[in-house]
Amino acid sequence: MNEYLIVKTVHVLSSAILFGTGIGTAFFGLATALGRDARTVAAVWRWVVRADLLFTTPAVILQPLTGFHLVQAAGFPLTSTWVVWGTVLYLVAGACWLPVLWIQVRMRGLAQAAAQSGAELPPAFWKLLRFWVGLGIPAFVALVAVFYLMVAKPA
Repeated sequence: MNEYLIVKTVHVLSSAILFGTGIGTAFFGLATALGRDARTVAAVWRWVVRADLLFTTPAVILQPLTGFHLVQAAGFPLTSTWVVWGTVLYLVAGACWLPVLWIQVRMRGLAQAAAQSGAELPPAFWKLLRFWVGLGIPAFVALVAVFYLMVAKPA
Protein backbone atom coordinates (compact mmCIF):
# COMPACT_ATOMS: atom_id res chain seq x y z
CA MET A 1 0.00 0.00 0.00
CA ASN A 2 1.42 3.39 -0.90
CA GLU A 3 1.56 6.48 1.30
CA TYR A 4 -1.39 8.19 -0.43
CA LEU A 5 -3.70 5.22 0.25
CA ILE A 6 -2.58 5.00 3.87
CA VAL A 7 -3.24 8.71 4.44
CA LYS A 8 -6.56 8.48 2.59
CA THR A 9 -7.60 5.51 4.75
CA VAL A 10 -6.72 7.44 7.93
CA HIS A 11 -8.63 10.45 6.58
CA VAL A 12 -11.78 8.46 5.75
CA LEU A 13 -11.68 6.55 9.05
CA SER A 14 -11.16 9.71 11.09
CA SER A 15 -14.03 11.44 9.27
CA ALA A 16 -16.28 8.48 10.07
CA ILE A 17 -15.19 8.58 13.70
CA LEU A 18 -15.71 12.36 13.89
CA PHE A 19 -19.17 12.24 12.34
CA GLY A 20 -20.26 8.98 13.96
CA THR A 21 -19.18 9.96 17.45
CA GLY A 22 -20.89 13.33 17.03
CA ILE A 23 -24.18 11.79 15.91
CA GLY A 24 -24.01 9.06 18.54
CA THR A 25 -23.22 11.29 21.50
CA ALA A 26 -25.80 13.84 20.37
CA PHE A 27 -28.50 11.20 20.09
CA PHE A 28 -27.80 9.51 23.42
CA GLY A 29 -27.10 12.77 25.24
CA LEU A 30 -30.32 14.40 24.07
CA ALA A 31 -32.49 11.30 24.47
CA THR A 32 -31.22 10.76 28.00
CA ALA A 33 -31.62 14.41 28.96
CA LEU A 34 -35.22 14.40 27.75
CA GLY A 35 -35.85 11.42 30.04
CA ARG A 36 -35.12 13.81 32.94
CA ASP A 37 -33.65 11.18 35.29
CA ALA A 38 -30.63 12.92 36.85
CA ARG A 39 -28.85 9.64 37.68
CA THR A 40 -29.15 8.33 34.13
CA VAL A 41 -28.21 11.72 32.65
CA ALA A 42 -25.12 11.89 34.88
CA ALA A 43 -24.00 8.41 33.82
CA VAL A 44 -24.58 8.95 30.10
CA TRP A 45 -23.09 12.45 29.99
CA ARG A 46 -19.95 11.15 31.69
CA TRP A 47 -19.55 8.90 28.61
CA VAL A 48 -20.51 11.70 26.20
CA VAL A 49 -17.63 13.81 27.51
CA ARG A 50 -15.24 10.85 27.42
CA ALA A 51 -16.20 9.96 23.85
CA ASP A 52 -15.52 13.51 22.70
CA LEU A 53 -12.12 13.51 24.37
CA LEU A 54 -11.10 10.00 23.27
CA PHE A 55 -12.50 9.88 19.74
CA THR A 56 -13.62 13.28 18.47
CA THR A 57 -10.53 15.25 19.53
CA PRO A 58 -7.99 13.05 17.71
CA ALA A 59 -10.26 12.95 14.64
CA VAL A 60 -10.59 16.75 14.66
CA ILE A 61 -6.79 17.01 14.62
CA LEU A 62 -6.26 14.32 11.97
CA GLN A 63 -8.82 15.63 9.51
CA PRO A 64 -7.03 18.81 8.38
CA LEU A 65 -3.59 17.19 8.56
CA THR A 66 -4.56 14.28 6.34
CA GLY A 67 -6.92 16.35 4.21
CA PHE A 68 -4.36 18.97 3.21
CA HIS A 69 -1.81 16.24 2.58
CA LEU A 70 -4.24 14.48 0.23
CA VAL A 71 -5.12 17.71 -1.58
CA GLN A 72 -1.46 18.45 -2.24
CA ALA A 73 -0.57 14.86 -3.12
CA ALA A 74 -3.44 14.72 -5.64
CA GLY A 75 -2.26 17.97 -7.22
CA PHE A 76 -5.26 20.15 -6.36
CA PRO A 77 -4.50 23.80 -5.61
CA LEU A 78 -5.25 24.82 -2.02
CA THR A 79 -7.17 27.74 -3.55
CA SER A 80 -9.67 25.41 -5.24
CA THR A 81 -13.19 26.56 -4.41
CA TRP A 82 -14.15 23.23 -2.83
CA VAL A 83 -11.00 23.23 -0.66
CA VAL A 84 -11.56 26.80 0.51
CA TRP A 85 -15.26 26.22 1.29
CA GLY A 86 -14.51 22.88 2.90
CA THR A 87 -11.94 24.56 5.14
CA VAL A 88 -14.30 27.42 6.04
CA LEU A 89 -17.11 25.02 6.88
CA TYR A 90 -14.76 22.79 8.89
CA LEU A 91 -13.72 25.87 10.88
CA VAL A 92 -17.39 26.76 11.43
CA ALA A 93 -18.01 23.25 12.78
CA GLY A 94 -14.92 23.58 14.98
CA ALA A 95 -16.04 26.97 16.27
CA CYS A 96 -19.29 25.31 17.35
CA TRP A 97 -17.55 22.24 18.79
CA LEU A 98 -15.10 24.03 21.11
CA PRO A 99 -17.80 25.64 23.28
CA VAL A 100 -19.76 22.37 23.12
CA LEU A 101 -16.89 20.67 24.96
CA TRP A 102 -17.14 23.17 27.83
CA ILE A 103 -20.96 22.94 27.80
CA GLN A 104 -20.86 19.13 28.00
CA VAL A 105 -18.46 19.19 30.95
CA ARG A 106 -20.67 21.72 32.73
CA MET A 107 -23.83 19.71 32.00
CA ARG A 108 -22.16 16.54 33.24
CA GLY A 109 -21.27 18.31 36.49
CA LEU A 110 -24.78 19.68 36.98
CA ALA A 111 -26.27 16.22 36.35
CA GLN A 112 -23.82 14.58 38.75
CA ALA A 113 -24.63 17.11 41.48
CA ALA A 114 -28.38 16.60 40.97
CA ALA A 115 -27.98 12.81 41.00
CA GLN A 116 -25.92 12.87 44.21
CA SER A 117 -28.41 15.08 46.02
CA GLY A 118 -31.50 13.33 44.63
CA ALA A 119 -32.69 16.56 43.02
CA GLU A 120 -34.09 17.26 39.58
CA LEU A 121 -31.87 18.59 36.84
CA PRO A 122 -31.51 22.33 37.51
CA PRO A 123 -32.66 25.12 35.16
CA ALA A 124 -28.99 25.80 34.28
CA PHE A 125 -28.79 22.31 32.78
CA TRP A 126 -31.74 22.99 30.47
CA LYS A 127 -30.34 26.36 29.43
CA LEU A 128 -27.02 24.72 28.54
CA LEU A 129 -28.85 21.94 26.68
CA ARG A 130 -30.51 24.56 24.45
CA PHE A 131 -27.10 26.12 23.68
CA TRP A 132 -25.66 22.64 23.06
CA VAL A 133 -28.40 21.81 20.55
CA GLY A 134 -28.14 25.29 19.04
CA LEU A 135 -24.43 24.78 18.37
CA GLY A 136 -24.83 21.17 17.28
CA ILE A 137 -27.20 21.93 14.42
CA PRO A 138 -24.89 24.29 12.47
CA ALA A 139 -21.92 22.01 13.19
CA PHE A 140 -23.83 19.04 11.78
CA VAL A 141 -24.94 20.97 8.67
CA ALA A 142 -21.39 22.26 8.13
CA LEU A 143 -19.90 18.77 8.32
CA VAL A 144 -22.50 17.36 5.93
CA ALA A 145 -21.55 20.13 3.49
CA VAL A 146 -17.86 19.32 3.97
CA PHE A 147 -18.56 15.67 3.15
CA TYR A 148 -20.32 16.74 -0.04
CA LEU A 149 -17.47 19.05 -1.05
CA MET A 150 -14.81 16.41 -0.41
CA VAL A 151 -16.67 13.79 -2.43
CA ALA A 152 -17.98 15.94 -5.31
CA LYS A 153 -15.07 18.41 -5.54
CA PRO A 154 -17.24 20.89 -7.50
CA ALA A 155 -15.47 23.55 -9.56
